[in-house]
Amino acid sequence: MDVKKVALLIGALVIAVVTAVMAKNMFTGAGAEQANAAPVVPMGPKVLVARKALPVGTIIDVESLAFQAWPKELVQNAYFTEGSPDSNMAKLLGTVVRNPITAGQPLTHGTLVGPQDRGFLAAALGPGMRAVTVPVSNTSGVAGFIFPGDRVDMVLTQAVEGGGDGPPLKVSETIVRNLRVLATDQRIDSKDEEGKTQVKTFASVTFEATPRIAEKIAVAQSMGSLSLALRSIADNSAELERAVASGEVKVPAGANPAQERQMLLTVANRPADGNTTFTTGGDVSRFQRRSVPSRAKSDGDRGVEVLKDFTSKLTDRLPGGTGGSQSVPSGPAVRVARGNTVTYVPVGAH
Repeated sequence: MDVKKVALLIGALVIAVVTAVMAKNMFTGAGAEQANAAPVVPMGPKVLVARKALPVGTIIDVESLAFQAWPKELVQNAYFTEGSPDSNMAKLLGTVVRNPITAGQPLTHGTLVGPQDRGFLAAALGPGMRAVTVPVSNTSGVAGFIFPGDRVDMVLTQAVEGGGDGPPLKVSETIVRNLRVLATDQRIDSKDEEGKTQVKTFASVTFEATPRIAEKIAVAQSMGSLSLALRSIADNSAELERAVASGEVKVPAGANPAQERQMLLTVANRPADGNTTFTTGGDVSRFQRRSVPSRAKSDGDRGVEVLKDFTSKLTDRLPGGTGGSQSVPSGPAVRVARGNTVTYVPVGAH
């Protein structure tokens, strides 16, 4: 083998090894220098943050908030810090969001309003909505298993009198759907001090409704008895699909996904009083009525019918009627009756 070629090969190998070692040292030093340059942010106490977006009027529940570590220099006095007396979760449950809160944003004392604070109910209401209270019983109130934030349907049960001799028509009708519960007996939380759900019977329920629906509920209370039917969470999506299919919801062409979602969410959460259903007593039992009893004829009604029948027969015998007799003159006349035939003879005619 040529000595020169061997020497060149050995020299190339040496240069390659030296280059590789230098490159390794250079990258290792750069990585170490970059790691040392990254500052270490000291973490402070845990603060209460929103686990999801909380719009105005949201009733706080256990799924809304959580404690999260926060940088020490960014912690403010207005935050709810873990361990402080004002950050007790049992006391915060049932409060209402006064200002909109984004997901991950720390909560401040000014963003929540409690039931003892002024303007609590006004903060819980959506724009253009009204608060209406309805008395309920243990049976009509779903045995106390209705909590603030739930959605219910309102059913009116009444007996319709028709004036006849039969029994009245018994009917129940769903007059309003998808009502949001704001409070029960002035209680807006359903948790005890340990955070456990409390099931208590109540005598009244406060709902969020539109002005027109509030008027309908006020009239319905004087018509019969009201009862509540608890709705499933999945029913809201079904109502939304029905509204989209019927054309009630029309999303603008230029709307972005966030605007579309907000619009659809608003429609899904609003109460509705259209397309209601009803059930009569005849739908439940074959021995009950399906219609309002008709009005019975009284003696006075029979007398009126007899008089109408006599007048009709007399008119038929008069001239111009079916009897073909002489018409009644407008001036003085003598009435001459021959059997069933009546004739009028004018007096003083020329």
